[in-house]
Amino acid sequence: MADHYIDKKMYYHDTDAGGVVYYARYLEHLEEGRFEFCLSKGVNIAESAKEGAIFPVVHFEIDYKSPARYGDQVRIFTSIEKTGFSSIHFLQEIKKGDMALIKAKTVLACVNEALKPRAIPDKIKQALKKA
Repeated sequence: MADHYIDKKMYYHDTDAGGVVYYARYLEHLEEGRFEFCLSKGVNIAESAKEGAIFPVVHFEIDYKSPARYGDQVRIFTSIEKTGFSSIHFLQEIKKGDMALIKAKTVLACVNEALKPRAIPDKIKQALKKA
């Protein structure tokens, strides 16, 4: 499915009282996957903010398929569905072995310091198109 992946272990702080990974913690793991994906393409999202291109999440969809538990080793897969004028659409999946735990779609918008939409800088768009 994906162009890039990272491996993660689920720790106690990721879980609820029943030892199951708390649903909101997946958002953080997916963010790590997107950040590492971009870095692998030569794009540092944190540095782009210093240059006036900020990328907030503006849309998010997630399907919870199966739970992860304390101590589980998972893999977070990330790819780009499409890149628009001022948006990047990511597809992500978290798997434990061959079993899908999470499927997600995330849209990041490119905005300026005033949080107004702006074009994705060409160097970022070109780097991500290689994805």
